[in-house]
Formats: sequence, C-alpha cells, structure tokens
Amino acid sequence: MTSTGIPSRRYCSSTRKQSLIGTSSNPGRPPIPSGRTVTGSGCHGPSPRSFRAVGIAPSPVTVFTGRPLGRTRDKLDYLNHWCLHVLLFDQLRLPTGNETEDTMRPHEAEQPADAVARLREFFRTGGTKPLAWRTGQLRALRAMFTERGEDFAEALHADLGKSRAEAYRTEIDFTVREIDHTLEHLEEWLRPEPAAVPARLGADASAWTVLDPLGVVLVIAPWNYPAQLLLSPVVGALAAGDCVVAKPSELAPATSAALARYLPEYLDARAVAVVEGGVPETTALLEQRFDHIFYTGNGVVGRIVMTAAARHLTPVTLELGGKSPAFVDRGTDLRTVAARLAAGKFLNAGQTCVAPDYVLTDPETARALEPALAEAVGTLYGDDPAASGEYGRIVNTRHFDRLTALLDSGRVVVGGGHDRSAKYLAPTVLAGVHPDSPVMREEIFGPILPIVEVPGLDEAIDFINERDKPLALYAFTDSDTTRRRLAEETSSGGLGFGLPLAHLTVPELPFGGVGESGMGRYHGRYSLETFSHRKAVLDKPLAA
Repeated sequence: MTSTGIPSRRYCSSTRKQSLIGTSSNPGRPPIPSGRTVTGSGCHGPSPRSFRAVGIAPSPVTVFTGRPLGRTRDKLDYLNHWCLHVLLFDQLRLPTGNETEDTMRPHEAEQPADAVARLREFFRTGGTKPLAWRTGQLRALRAMFTERGEDFAEALHADLGKSRAEAYRTEIDFTVREIDHTLEHLEEWLRPEPAAVPARLGADASAWTVLDPLGVVLVIAPWNYPAQLLLSPVVGALAAGDCVVAKPSELAPATSAALARYLPEYLDARAVAVVEGGVPETTALLEQRFDHIFYTGNGVVGRIVMTAAARHLTPVTLELGGKSPAFVDRGTDLRTVAARLAAGKFLNAGQTCVAPDYVLTDPETARALEPALAEAVGTLYGDDPAASGEYGRIVNTRHFDRLTALLDSGRVVVGGGHDRSAKYLAPTVLAGVHPDSPVMREEIFGPILPIVEVPGLDEAIDFINERDKPLALYAFTDSDTTRRRLAEETSSGGLGFGLPLAHLTVPELPFGGVGESGMGRYHGRYSLETFSHRKAVLDKPLAA
C-alpha cells in the first residue's frame, strides 16, 4: 500500500504483476493512467477457451500499467484527462481496511476503449433488439442469483458484514423481484403507443411512439449495496435492448470479484462487459463515448461524471443522496415510530442513501422519543449490537474515522461504542443536536441518528426548504393536514409517510432524486424509459 492507501500493484498471478500507479513527481497525485491487455485465463471462473467453445467472447476488464495510453490529440485533451484523473483520485480512494491484493484481483482484461468498441459493434448487428434476447438475458441474470446466491451473500458479508438474511432481502431477492416484474410486463411496455393526429393531416394519417434502445450504456455502482445498485439498472438496460459496461465498486472488492466472475458466465458477453478497478479504470471509462451513463454515488463524483459526459453530449442519470429528514409529529405512537425509524436507519449500519438522516420534532416529543429509540435498538440488535449477526460493519477505516468524529455533535442517548479494528460503530442516537453541528453539515451515511428540535410543523418545513432537496422525506403523523402540507410545501426525490425506505419496494413507483440529490429515475417501467429513446413516428400514405 502507498502512503495514500492506494495499492501500488494489482495482478492476476505472480507472473503478471503490473504497476497500477506508476511513478509521479508528486507521490500524493497519480500519473495519467495507462493500459495493457493481459492475455491468458483469468483468476475467476472459466477460461476464455470455455466461453469461445459456446460461441461467446469472454467479458474483460482493464488492468493498467505505467505506460501512456497514447498521444493525446492536443494539450486541452491532455489537461482534461489529467484533471479528471486527479479529481477521481481524491474522491474514489480505495479502501484502507483489511483488504489484500488477493481480494482485489481483476478478471480477464481489455482496454475500456476496446470493450466499448466491441459492444458497439455487436449492438449494430441488431442482436439485442428481439424481445426473446432481452427476456433471455433477464432470465439468465435471475438464474445467476438463484444459483450463485450463497456466493454473493458471502461476498457481501466479507465487504460490509451483511448477514445472510440482509444480503438476500436487500440485494439478491430485491433484484430478483425487479427482474420478475420486468419480465411480467416487458412485452406490454414495448408496444407502440398511439398518438392522436390533427384532422388537417387527413383521416388516413396515423402516429405512434416506439421505444428504441440507446446503444452502449455505462453503469457505475457504489459500494453500499454493491450488487443491487449495479444490477437493478442493468435490468433496465437489458430490457431496453442496450449493451452494458458494468463498473462494480472497488470499495466492495469481494462483491466486485463475484460480479466479474459470474456476469460473463451467465450473460451474453458480446453485449455485457465488466470493468473492475479503481480510479484509473473509471477515468479511462469516462473518456469513452456512451449513449447513457448511470451513476450512483455522491454529488462530488456525480459532477465529475456529468462533466465527462458533457464532452460527448451523453445523457446521465445521477442517483446521489443527501440528508433525508424524518419529521415526527405530536401525538403519534412513539414506540411504533421508533421501531420503524431504527429499522430504516440502522439497516446496513446506516450506509443507505435513503435512510433517515436526522429527526425533526418538537422538544416535548423529542424527550419522549429518546427512550423509545433506545428500546427499539435493543429489540433489533440486543444489548450488544457488536455480537449481533444481523448488524453490519462500516465499509473501511476512512469512513469509520469520519463517522466517529461526528459523535461529539450531541448527547448520546444510545450507542456510541466503536472498535476501529473491527470497523464497528454501534447504532447511535444523538439528542440536543444543533443545526450547525458537524453531524448536520453533510450526509451522515452511517449509524448515527441526530434529533433536531423545532417548535412545530411550520419550522420543520422551513428547515427542510432552507437546505438542499433530499433524496427522501419521511413523516410520522396522524394528521391529513400535515401530510398535505408536506406534500405540497416541500420538494424531495420521494415522500414516505409512516415507513422509511418502503417506497423503493413498490415496483410501480419511480426512484430518483431532485436537485442536489440527483436527476433521472428508474425501477420497473421507469428503468426501461431511462435506457430507451421514445421515438415519434408519423405515417401519411402516398396514395390519395
């Protein structure tokens, strides 16, 4: 490991070691990345020969060496490349926990430009357009999860400490349900939709819209739900008839390795490529021209992705995050409120983009809510959450250090315990939190729930509207007036009454952010629309 926490080497075998970072006059900055195709069988899964035996090319990933990618066309391209690489280096550092080179080996390799060109060539054959191909790919993806589910559960436990039950509930089964819903409705969704034609065009004129595949799309996944948040968008892209470059998160190396191993085994590798790796690989990918980029992560990298996409006028979907508030009204059943808040907040050790980030309530309700939340945490995880098989861990020590620095932002009601060596941070509730305290300055993305006091609903609405639009807004209330006012007077990606996170499980609802919490939407039919172009068609016969 280098002083920055970036592995200096990544390899597939002891005979194929290559420098990832190379040399630089500034050890805190990486050089411009470079690439080389690595031949031979990969570290994971069948060899290329076994794929070719059935007429499918292996799906490769890029391994980078210290040599240049090639001459840039001009100084501006050179500068753009370098700036993009530096920004990604700062924002996408590799984990600094207990990872080893063995857990971060890449799969079979080819350069991103070659992978995109290969997929685009296949797309132009029309091979992805038939409904039978699309449904066949979705069924194959479903089979991967049903046949390899235990492997993915083990990988998710290795990366995030997820229990088997949580891995299935929030990643494996979640994605399978998305596939099943899409398979059930895809033929119907793809039917042309008629459009009314003005009388001046004549009674023989007709019009309709059709969904066209976009082409080759890029899906970049985060580390917190590394299987689901990669493959749920991939479901929509395959349903739309697109070719897909899938980029798993390097911060979840075990899950990334499983995806790189099994996706080429189950899916048509002429249409799907997996690219593992960190900053250099992501940089190289973003230099390519895609027909759509789907990114899930934080706003800083979201801006980098959008900047790179703008060079090719590529549309983007950005699923970001933010501070999602939970308003608790007076007179509610606080034991039920606390149980649902705790379950939504501390799932995956709080590392969920739509988890309640903080509670807004009046002082009297806040006092009564504190013991109810402490009781709810005990019910979920027992007296010692560290010993609970159902409670996860922080992804790496960098995030652990960031989170523990926030614990002084208020009075600890429950939790606060932590163990850096185990990356364990107890489910924690903080009371008496000031709106300007450190824990309120950025998305927490961890198992810390602050309680912020406001006089009432008016002040709560003002508090929400004075800040960036959140990915989700939750409210616990028995008042129809309160529900109506929150719906009409606030803006958020989603609005949930009485149960956090549950709107993600409704297949007919879109999921996406607004403003700083993102742009675009997906799930179900909305995924198909995201990865398609709705083309207008008019037919006016030549015969009179």
